[in-house]
Amino acid sequence: MKRHATALLVSGALMFGAATAHAALPDEATLYKNPQCGCCDEYARHLEELGVDVTIIDDVELGDIKQQAGVPYGMGSCHTIEIGNYWIEGHVPMEAVEALFDQQPEVDGIGLAGMPIGTPGMPGPQSEPYHVYMFSNQDAQPFMTL
Repeated sequence: MKRHATALLVSGALMFGAATAHAALPDEATLYKNPQCGCCDEYARHLEELGVDVTIIDDVELGDIKQQAGVPYGMGSCHTIEIGNYWIEGHVPMEAVEALFDQQPEVDGIGLAGMPIGTPGMPGPQSEPYHVYMFSNQDAQPFMTL
């Protein structure tokens, strides 16, 4: 009986740990995109699956948003997201987004240049490593490779 109770406690602790992994994400985000870009809508769905309420804005000048966010020139993508105190540029895998909020580095945000196949919103298998960068004031540094 004691062994069964210990197993239940361990299982409960593991479930609580899994539940809190997503708890670090903010409840709301704003995704800025071009009106005709459907992959951006798919990325929003991935965030919503993690419990984030996403507002989509498709009637702004994206260049202005990227400059406001501090995205380095030439490292942009098709959408920019404002979430919590950070910016997410492009189709950044959810693992990196969660790592950003777990680690909370002092940066403006993280990004993944271009529209790599296999990332959230971009169908297909991953064909090469994803080099996620962190940025502040238009300066990029490596964040993680997935």
